Amino acid sequence: MVDYNVNGKVAVVTGGTRGLGLYSAEILALSGAKTVVISSRKEKACQEAKEYLDKVAKDAGKSCSIIAIAADLADEKDCKRFFDETAKQVDKVDILIANAGASWGAPLDQHPISAIKKVLHLNVVAVFQCIQLFAPLLEAAGTAEDPSRILIMSSVASISPFDVGGVYGYLASKAGVSHMGKNLALTLGPSNVTVNSLAPGFFPTKMSNGVLEIAGEVLTEGNPRKRLGVKEDIQNAVLFLCAKQSNYINGIVLPIDGGAHLGLLGSKL
Repeated sequence: MVDYNVNGKVAVVTGGTRGLGLYSAEILALSGAKTVVISSRKEKACQEAKEYLDKVAKDAGKSCSIIAIAADLADEKDCKRFFDETAKQVDKVDILIANAGASWGAPLDQHPISAIKKVLHLNVVAVFQCIQLFAPLLEAAGTAEDPSRILIMSSVASISPFDVGGVYGYLASKAGVSHMGKNLALTLGPSNVTVNSLAPGFFPTKMSNGVLEIAGEVLTEGNPRKRLGVKEDIQNAVLFLCAKQSNYINGIVLPIDGGAHLGLLGSKL
């Protein structure tokens, strides 16, 4: 049996206190990670997620140190502070999951330009800054046999432009960050760091709940698998792309959406 694990690795998951980021942090903690660093803008969310992950790891008999750091990654100085505080507490970084993101929905004629700027800044600019800051630590930890990993949490919206709530900035940001990931895969691959993007479809999370309410049953009826994503769907993809066995996968955008990006869903909206 193939054993996929991240034994002894140090991981950083931005936006790791809820939703897909928390799912990602959880599977790493359960799969042998030595340390998992998570971030959120709110201190309370950080502490609640840390308590949850500490309990999950303990209940599974795993020894994993959870470090929670409150930081607004959309603020350039605070993003740098997040990196500095992380670097003080870990001796290496093997995995960076750039997950922190935002969305905003409104009709075209009512959509604030400020909202577009806010979404693009967090979803693209802050992702770039995090990767830029952590790149030296990732390069130092990676080897030819087991490179360090960067996973960018993009979206199926980067592949198929269907839209149920006027999320213009979100669509543009995810298309942009996926393409940026491909460029970074070329840049960092020779330094033993792979860069891949995940493109989840609709998962019930705090960010997506508004869209799910608007769309109703359309999102399940129009999906070839007839369901929304569940925690294990994202966790299995994260674990595989961070495990040693995937060391030759670099520069992909992986849809995790049951096949909705193939067009069936778009025709139903």
